[in-house]
Amino acid sequence: MKDQWPLLSYQNGKATYETLQLWTQIVGKIKLVCVPWVNHSWNITLHITPSGLTTQTIPYQNQHFQIDFDFRVHQLIITTSQGEYKQFSLERISVAGFYKQIFGLLKELDIELTINPLPSEIMGELIPFEEDQVHHTYDPLQANSFHQALLCIQDVYMVFRTEFSGKASPVHFFWGGFDLALAFFSGRKAPRHPGKVPNMPDWVLQDAYSREVSDTGFWTGSEALPQAAFYCYLYPEPLGYKTAQVQPSEAYYSHELLEFILPYQAVQMAADPKEKLLQFLRSTYQAGAALANWDPQLWDYQARTQELSQQ
Repeated sequence: MKDQWPLLSYQNGKATYETLQLWTQIVGKIKLVCVPWVNHSWNITLHITPSGLTTQTIPYQNQHFQIDFDFRVHQLIITTSQGEYKQFSLERISVAGFYKQIFGLLKELDIELTINPLPSEIMGELIPFEEDQVHHTYDPLQANSFHQALLCIQDVYMVFRTEFSGKASPVHFFWGGFDLALAFFSGRKAPRHPGKVPNMPDWVLQDAYSREVSDTGFWTGSEALPQAAFYCYLYPEPLGYKTAQVQPSEAYYSHELLEFILPYQAVQMAADPKEKLLQFLRSTYQAGAALANWDPQLWDYQARTQELSQQ
């Protein structure tokens, strides 16, 4: 059903999420070496489609190509502007197998690239993609539920994005952190970010946080937070943000993660999931923007909603 928010279980989906994250990093790094750099890394993100995730159009020499994850038929698909089409199954394949298959098909399409073979933003021992036989789990049910959740969440984030009149990112999927994200900017410069994210150059973080930002998003969970959840934080964090009152009641500030958290389950089980999530997005933005003294004219959802309805 179009409006049905699926159940997500970090415990049941963890192995699939870990494999998918590494696969998306391979695809994302292919995009990275082909497209011009855009501030805040917006050039390298993936985007949600009715069937999965896409790179969108990538230029390469005298042609263009696109790579898509299809979580309905569980395939990786490459299409080109020359009318060529390649695909392989996502089931029963390791990260190393994925790496071999995708670069083999690209070579058949006369697309020959080299990427950094090490994962990004992952703690612990790093296994080069082409050697990784450890991560090999792809549960079609978990992948399909993950995709269905992304579609539902994107719909709400697109509404929230219309309510902000300042500089804002697209709603997009970062393959490094494996999260769907949306960022609003005050327009003012921010203090230099210290960096120090595992396996990411400091300059990438310093570029991403070069302006004051209110960042919100969704991810499937981690060892630090073993459940799917929504997050919101400000950089730099204003005084008093940790104790700000936000909605809904299930939302809380994580002193470990330094951001507000709303469990996905609270939204999924709500009588009106869209309204529950909008409460979180709006209240965390309002609290942070007020404490950080952002221009109040950047966001007025009632006036903006009325304006859009009259167009």
